[in-house]
Amino acid sequence: MTSLLRLTRPLHLLFAALAYLLGAGIADYLGITFRPLPFWLGLLGVLLAQFTMSILPEIFRLDNEPLAEGETRRERQTLRNNVLYISIASLASLVIIFYSLLASRQLPLSTFYFPALSLLVILAHSLPPVRLINRGFGELLLAIHLAYIIPTIAFIFQAGNTHRFLAITLPLTFLAFAYFIVSNFPTFAQDRKYGRVTFLTRLGWERVVPLHHIFVIFAYLFFLVMPAFGLTLPLLASAFLTLPFALYQILQLRNIALGLPPNWKILQATASAVFGLTAYFLALTFWIR
Repeated sequence: MTSLLRLTRPLHLLFAALAYLLGAGIADYLGITFRPLPFWLGLLGVLLAQFTMSILPEIFRLDNEPLAEGETRRERQTLRNNVLYISIASLASLVIIFYSLLASRQLPLSTFYFPALSLLVILAHSLPPVRLINRGFGELLLAIHLAYIIPTIAFIFQAGNTHRFLAITLPLTFLAFAYFIVSNFPTFAQDRKYGRVTFLTRLGWERVVPLHHIFVIFAYLFFLVMPAFGLTLPLLASAFLTLPFALYQILQLRNIALGLPPNWKILQATASAVFGLTAYFLALTFWIR
């Protein structure tokens, strides 16, 4: 049970919920009437989608790759079978939720392009022969799904269409991508041992470290240009509360690249705080304005 819970990555589910609340908060800020049924079913749907995206790739790991530390081959097969059954049930539930919204005429057909895109991203991320998670693109797909697709689903389930304010998801996607890059560093040696192709192992840490810095800096630069999309800087001021954490994240990774002893827990906590708190502060701002 502990191994299965770890594979679900509860932190990613929290991030998905925050991103969803941000999208719905933008709709509320624009004065769009709150629609409770699409909101709650949409929230359940995106949590199931993120949950599936976390566990589905584990089914197709090579037999020599452990799913949990210290497991036997029999335990590994049992866990893999359980993950398979849960993934099928989760995908089926996801389809039922969105189909029920469509069949009940709660939302127009055009609003289901993004749920369909979410499903496509999940399958491309996890399933052979595409399986982009093992081609160095898994982190990018995770970032796009978490920081762009999920807030957009939340917004269109309230508004029925997209809006220029959703441009705010671009800097969030950069921060999410930086978070997933950081998450690869503690497992770098193990990933190379088992032949996993992550963004980090594909490009090498020498290239990835400066790219990480660029992604984080660009995220805050994009927040500064959001007035071009109608979002005022006072409205986005809360996003800059996480800037000190972001600079500290860059400093930590720079020190590791220079050969200083790493503290992976602090680094991962910092990266989690940068993305998670930014999404939280922005969502809170849109809901209370």
